[in-house]
Amino acid sequence: MLIALVGIGKIAVDQHVPAIAGSADWELAATVSRHGTVDGVEAFTDFGKMLDARPDIRVVSLCLPPVPRYDYAAQAIRAGRHVMLEKPPGATLSECHALMDLARAHRVSLYATWHSRQADKVPAAKAWLAGKTLRKLTVTWKEDVRHWHPGQDWVFDPGGLGIFDPGINALSIVTEILPDPIHLTEAQLHFPANRDTPIAATCRFYHPGGAEVTANLDWLEPGTPVWNIEAVTDEGTLLLENGGGKMTVDGQQHDAMPGLAGEYPRLYAQMADLVAEGGIDMDLSPMRHVADAFTLGRRVVVPAFEW
Repeated sequence: MLIALVGIGKIAVDQHVPAIAGSADWELAATVSRHGTVDGVEAFTDFGKMLDARPDIRVVSLCLPPVPRYDYAAQAIRAGRHVMLEKPPGATLSECHALMDLARAHRVSLYATWHSRQADKVPAAKAWLAGKTLRKLTVTWKEDVRHWHPGQDWVFDPGGLGIFDPGINALSIVTEILPDPIHLTEAQLHFPANRDTPIAATCRFYHPGGAEVTANLDWLEPGTPVWNIEAVTDEGTLLLENGGGKMTVDGQQHDAMPGLAGEYPRLYAQMADLVAEGGIDMDLSPMRHVADAFTLGRRVVVPAFEW
């Protein structure tokens, strides 16, 4: 299938372009970006002109920041194109629900991707936790924003999510692997004095079985990132490290599972299935937790942040 990639920034170049190139399902037929291109691929700077010029391209993958994404997605859906959304799927929950309604009305596929759910050990962690009694779950998600988003001021603008840009990856895993639904009960959000989104956060969640569920998120972690989820149960302790890439149970490492390698190749394989089936996959549970954090979170002003 022919696909267009919109927004040729770091994530598109590092993940989307190689995943498409390595897939037998897809051919990258066009890009839309004000700044980036892909060698050998027709490039546009105007999305509407691409849709008009290339009616043969039936699928669009949007890698734009979340704030402008709704307008692009709605335009693509109205033009009868299937749409794949980089995480988070929108700037607000209302936008996402509106896109679902629009996709149903135009009978096209819509996919809210959560790439961290495709990490190697996430399915194994979900299977191991099933049927066990959770006592405690601790998320520790720390990285250096200067490395992962160098000079990208949009992450600190309204709608950019701040620390929840990476933190929502952890929440996407938690909502996938836990057998029981949780919801946020309190949060503390650290806002730099000169920025509109938080640079760190601590969150606490309600668990129906009484387990202690917390998340500690930090965007000023120097050196090697820490992307860990620890689950203490009545039958042992599970540790997911490296964003779901490594799993141990009581210190014993879980063996690798066969199958398609890589988070983004798996996302594009799922998108191919959705298009073939005419399906919609818009799980918004990770985004709900973030919205709740901004609603309930206590604001703490911390020193100004500069690149």
